[in-house]
Amino acid sequence: MTDSIDIAHLCTLAKLELAESERDSAEADLRNIMLMVDAMGDVNTTGVEPLAHPMEFVARLRDDTPGPTIEAGQFQHNAPETAEQLYLVPRVVD
Repeated sequence: MTDSIDIAHLCTLAKLELAESERDSAEADLRNIMLMVDAMGDVNTTGVEPLAHPMEFVARLRDDTPGPTIEAGQFQHNAPETAEQLYLVPRVVD
């Protein structure tokens, strides 16, 4: 872990304005987070399988069957302009 944390630089990157007391608190919090991450790296994970999710469950999926459809004209009757079942919009970029 690095010994110095440049809070002023991080505030600039994040576009934050912190008072001096808030900077000291933020630096202490970041230092504790970095220490925790370093400690997690020291944990022996030999033989531990990676997880996609911490809970073991099977996703309940419904059958992928088509349902009733609605004709495009039912949606397009309120559109300002349509042609061949497409919505026509004004050109905004040349």
